[in-house]
Formats: sequence, C-alpha cells, structure tokens
Amino acid sequence: MNAPAPSPALHDLAAAPARRRLLVSIHDVSPRSESAVDALAERIERHTGAARFAMLVIPDHWREAPIAGNAAFHARLRGWADQGIEMFLHGWCHRDETPASAGLAGWKGKHMTAGEGEFLNLPQPEATRRMREGKALIEDIIGGPVAGFIAPAWLYGPGALAALDEIGFALAEDHMKVWRPGSRAVVARGPVVTWASRSPGRIRSSLGFAALARRALPVMPTLRVAVHPGDVTVPALLRSIDATLATFSRTHRPSRYDGLQ
Repeated sequence: MNAPAPSPALHDLAAAPARRRLLVSIHDVSPRSESAVDALAERIERHTGAARFAMLVIPDHWREAPIAGNAAFHARLRGWADQGIEMFLHGWCHRDETPASAGLAGWKGKHMTAGEGEFLNLPQPEATRRMREGKALIEDIIGGPVAGFIAPAWLYGPGALAALDEIGFALAEDHMKVWRPGSRAVVARGPVVTWASRSPGRIRSSLGFAALARRALPVMPTLRVAVHPGDVTVPALLRSIDATLATFSRTHRPSRYDGLQ
C-alpha cells in the first residue's frame, strides 16, 4: 500500500470558488473498521486538510460490533467530532434483515448491495425505531447533534423515507442527491463517486466510473466522494481515490455538509 504524496491542491484552496464544494465521507465507521478508518482519514486529509470530511457511524455493525458500552470507541467518536468531523447516523446494523424477493426492491437488494440494504424494506415503525435509537446513542456519545442520516448502500424504501420525515434529520443523502427530510428540499444534485472492493468486476467498474467522473463531474457545483474500509485492501482503489481527490480539490473547496443551502 503506497502512501500518497500531499496534494498540490492544498496550496490552492483559496482559489476554489466558495460555492463549488467537495464533500467527502468515510462510510461504515464502527469498532470493526477502526484501523481502516484511521488509514482513510489520514489519506483524505492529505488532499483536503484536517477534518474536512464526514464519518458515517453504524451503531452495531452486522450485530457483531455494538458501540453501546464500548468506552474506548466512544472516546474515538468524541475525539473525531471535537476535531470538527461531521457525524452521520448510518443505519443501525447495515444488514438487510427484511430482504425482498421480487420487484424493484428485490432487484436493488440483489444488484446494488451485498445484503446490506438495511432500510430498503423496513416498515415505517421499525425504521423509525432504529433511527431514533441510533440518533440518541450517537448524540449522547459525541455531545451534540448528528449531521443527518444516510442509509446503508444509499437505499431507502417508503418506510424509511416516511421515518426520515417524521424524525426531522437535518440532511439525508442517496446516490444522486442530498436533501432535507421533512420538506424534501434538494440541496445538492449529482452522483456520488465511490468504489467497490468485493469482487474483481466491481473493482473494475468502480475504477472506470471514477476515471470518467474525474473528467465529467467538475462542471457541477457540488461533488461528493465516499470511501469504505474495504478500499484499503486494494491498492488500485487507493490510487484511484488519490487521483479523484486530487482532481476534485483543485476546482472545489473541501467543505462540510452543514454548509449546503
């Protein structure tokens, strides 16, 4: 795994127009991914500067890594939040425990994620319960409000969307937009650039999309980049992440989600 050179774009941040924003996030933050999260955070900061990214926190990753009661991980979350890193709730367990077998939901569950579309088929009462409990848990740990809610695999069913409106998170995000639950006002549009490490085919397709995005997307006012712990296991993905962040940070100012209007 090669360490990236510091991005020359760090010296040009003042030249990036204030309304052209780059939003970067680390997904799947939990006790089981702590070392990979540290590696990704260090890598991102070489391009964006300190704490100019968000973390998406899973309260109990696959029901195997509960945050509740883990004092050491509580301290890590508080420390990251105190540095200014935005903290999003990222589902409850990240696992689809109510998979659909047919229709559009079944297709999404099969082709857009590997059994991790937790909120794709949940009925509203259960979606609301998981969101409320996760929000309360993380806010108690970090001593402040979460930045919003982002569903695992960016997949939302009708129950999840209704629960979001009921609870009133500040922000939510899917593959193509960022919006304000309740009013459903869209505050940013455009595809999120992300990578997949779970198969050779997914690796190749995500490398191809990132290369295309580096050429085509900088015309957009808001760019989004999302990385996952599994990315650190594939050197080609890390090189692509570096190239994408270096390219995007030349034209867009690394920013916070809460700056979206």
